Amino acid sequence: MPCIARTSRLALAASAASLALLATACGGSGSDASGPGDGKPVTLTFWSATAGAKETADAFNKTHTGIKVKFSMVPAGPEGVTKLSNAVKGGNAPDVATMDYSALPEYASEGNLEDLTAGSGELVKKEFPEAVQSLVTLGGSTWAVPFDVTPIQLFYRKDLFKKYGVEVPTTWAAYRTAAEKIHQGDPDVTITNFGGGDPALLSGLAWQAGARWYGTSGDAWKVNIDDPASRKVAAYWDDLLADGLASRTPLWGEGENKERATGKVATIIGAAWSAGNFPVSYPDSKGKWGIAPLPTWDGKPSTGMYGGTSYIVPKGSQHTEAAAEFIKWVTTDPEAMTARLSSLKTPSSALPANEGMRAAAAKQFDSSYFGDQDVYAVAGEAADTIVPGWTWGPVQQQVTSAQMAAGGDHTKMLTSGQAKGESAVTDRGLKLDK
Repeated sequence: MPCIARTSRLALAASAASLALLATACGGSGSDASGPGDGKPVTLTFWSATAGAKETADAFNKTHTGIKVKFSMVPAGPEGVTKLSNAVKGGNAPDVATMDYSALPEYASEGNLEDLTAGSGELVKKEFPEAVQSLVTLGGSTWAVPFDVTPIQLFYRKDLFKKYGVEVPTTWAAYRTAAEKIHQGDPDVTITNFGGGDPALLSGLAWQAGARWYGTSGDAWKVNIDDPASRKVAAYWDDLLADGLASRTPLWGEGENKERATGKVATIIGAAWSAGNFPVSYPDSKGKWGIAPLPTWDGKPSTGMYGGTSYIVPKGSQHTEAAAEFIKWVTTDPEAMTARLSSLKTPSSALPANEGMRAAAAKQFDSSYFGDQDVYAVAGEAADTIVPGWTWGPVQQQVTSAQMAAGGDHTKMLTSGQAKGESAVTDRGLKLDK
């Protein structure tokens, strides 16, 4: 029977712990026409840009007979989301795909996802931490299943800290003091690279500071990107850059890697997944880097998230039950993590959101680069301090584009993001609460 939407768009409301995204486009309409138990195997199509996804699908196929997974690699980022959107519109979307947490509300609010509450709702409640649940459970409905959790951490050069008599900072005030002391000791060394502007990192640091970029009032959206907590974060980093204490070398470029590999920066603000980059990008610095909790504003342990991936079922799938079974396996079965990581040519330190998967992930990662530190144990402790309650909004992809155009001025990134967020909400026909 065809699904008839009760309203023309998604209505939105807030709950204490998460944004309530009320599905008016009927989710969960797919059915397993030849589902498990009828003797006929189901073939699922699976799209992802994540490394090791093909090997994970292959491992699933070797151990399951009622469901077979056909994998296709797709582009990462906005290009991949656009490809998926076009496939949904064209009626040829895959049965399963991966998607960044930040894109989920936007994608769900456009009616592009199947509601996974029936098949995966209890799984998410029981198997994943609260801070991640709020990213995939919207309006009392489950729209995705988490894959990883991405707490922001501090990576620091132990040798440089020792050389300049600097203690590992636990507060942002102490971090600036460390930056000043190191730079005085050697004007060619700065505390970190922070040029170019990275919207995902800025949002994670604002998250830690207590910001809530999106919320609702009744059926209207609130856009709070340029809020006091975020402005405090932006001003802090803009001041470090203006005073020459942080490098203006753009993030994610060759210059960044060169500075980090040659000891020109003393710290890196990264996430759990960043640890895997070190042995590949800075091989000659083995034993010199340490990992610590992210400095905080008040000295109490807290952090935000930087990136992160979930599993979704795009709108139109006729195999939602089989898709839910595959997603459960790939997000909670240690064999899936082993298959994914053992196939990679370069190490991965992605921290599974499901705690039961972490031992398998840690077993595949060689922590010797960081001396005697257990990379996964440190990341797991950081994950426990992620500030709960953050949620993304229905226009974040447009906000990100506007912020990237701000030229690395973090204060301007907030104002441009606020303006774009407000206009994009109204352009979508959603109510805006100012």
